[in-house]
Amino acid sequence: MTDLADLCVAELARVYASGAASPVEATRAVLTRIERLEPKLCALWALDADAALAAAAQSERRWRAGAPLGPLDGVAATIKENIATEGVAVPLGCAASALTPAAADAPPAARLREAGAVILAKTTMPDLGMLSSGLSSFHKLARNPWDAAKNPGGSSSGAGAAAAAGYGPLHVGTDIGGSIRLPAGWCGVVGLKPSFGRIPIDPPFIGRVAGPMTRTVDDAAAMMAALSKPDARDAISLPPTDLDWAITPARAKGLKLGLWLDPGYGLPLDGETRAAIEAAARAFAAEGAIVEPVGPFLTREMINGLDRFWRARAWSDIGAWPAERRAKVLPYILQWAERGTSYDGMSVYRGFAQIGAMRDAALRASAPFDYLISPTAPVAAFPAELASPNHDPQAPFEHIAYTVAFNMSEQPAVSVNAGYTRAGLPIGLQIAGPRFDDIGVLRVAKLWEAIRPAQKPWPTT
Repeated sequence: MTDLADLCVAELARVYASGAASPVEATRAVLTRIERLEPKLCALWALDADAALAAAAQSERRWRAGAPLGPLDGVAATIKENIATEGVAVPLGCAASALTPAAADAPPAARLREAGAVILAKTTMPDLGMLSSGLSSFHKLARNPWDAAKNPGGSSSGAGAAAAAGYGPLHVGTDIGGSIRLPAGWCGVVGLKPSFGRIPIDPPFIGRVAGPMTRTVDDAAAMMAALSKPDARDAISLPPTDLDWAITPARAKGLKLGLWLDPGYGLPLDGETRAAIEAAARAFAAEGAIVEPVGPFLTREMINGLDRFWRARAWSDIGAWPAERRAKVLPYILQWAERGTSYDGMSVYRGFAQIGAMRDAALRASAPFDYLISPTAPVAAFPAELASPNHDPQAPFEHIAYTVAFNMSEQPAVSVNAGYTRAGLPIGLQIAGPRFDDIGVLRVAKLWEAIRPAQKPWPTT
């Protein structure tokens, strides 16, 4: 029998409804998995086994009474530690943060709790969410379950590792430049950056979204049904919409896909990654899709401008701290943010304006196609101890060229596993769609799940 920790949402609902297994048994199975793997992976923070088992017992009573709250009732979940959960501090991955317990659940945590999900723990992240890495001044170094010498990515580092390792089916990350999709790609899981505003979040910010990280498209869709419910605390979220998140695969015949291999800046595309994405394009074409190349549409000016704006924003917080507090920040992040002191207001404004330039470029490039397909990242997972693939705080965003534009254009984009390197590391395929077409993006991802080569067993040992 498959370990209960590895069952998907639909499978758990079936065994709960039949009485073949209970939420308490499933939660214990996940806790056993965590006990075995967590000393190496360091994906979690604030694990509360007692509270999880108590929530599972409540769910078990509901299932036995034939009155579950929905398909997520009794299903194990983790939440990225920058998403507040009542009574738990929000350190933002940084040793300089004040450890003040949160007064209430932020919207994504509240929606999962209302749906009956069993919240096990928070997942780790790097300092202030500003790295595609598991490197943190507060948490232990997070590692990739496929190869513990490698990075899980970030900033949803622990969430990516937890999903791949089978710490339950449901994991919530956040993404402002690739922080869901990059770890999803490097950990071989599904990571959806939804349309901006689709999932209410608190506090909201330009380009920042929360989204599901799961092993399957169906589980991501099941999470979206709960996470996308309205919350008044996010004043810039989308209006409530009654969407059907029961995902069926897209029809390949006639589907027009743009193949985007050259973003216009950043790290060169690794040969194994290119081969995997080109193979995916051929597989879609063999099913009847029309696949055409998309030229580069980002520029060095765009990413440099965004870098200036983000540095100035980071320094506006860090620079106000006393020197002894600043000294606790990860040195890489401190070096990156300190350059924000050298920018005048006009330079920062021009940097901010590149958000609009990036948005317009992405929307123009996407317009002739139903969806764009691309690598999620230009390279496979890198050494765990590095802050980024090139580990340079003065050139920090060379690896996010495929992901960042869709944050600024507010388009939905999902990473789903495309294949593996010769060393067995996952390679992410990104699928991006028109604004608000989150369901369409998931449908194409589900089509890819059906036609892709056989997947390797999950790294649970």
